[in-house]
Amino acid sequence: MAARELEENGIPTVVIGSARDIVEQCGVPRFVFTDFPLGNPCGKPNDPEMQKQILEIGLNLLETAVYPRTTIQAPFSWGEDETWRKTFMEITQ
Repeated sequence: MAARELEENGIPTVVIGSARDIVEQCGVPRFVFTDFPLGNPCGKPNDPEMQKQILEIGLNLLETAVYPRTTIQAPFSWGEDETWRKTFMEITQ
């Protein structure tokens, strides 16, 4: 919603996020999808190189998107396999 308001006032935006279905449903103009756990859209903690690259992807999308509601997926993985999906935020004793 904030992106839509900014765009209506002439300020271009890029949303970087992990909840693809929700963000695309909102209809943001430009979206960088990162398939990461919620709360970590810009990369892993303590990985400034990954974070920098994701930011660069977003800035590049801002310059190059020609169609409204453009989504691109960042080429990074949270883990070597998909097990993080089952254990992320797991509370164990």
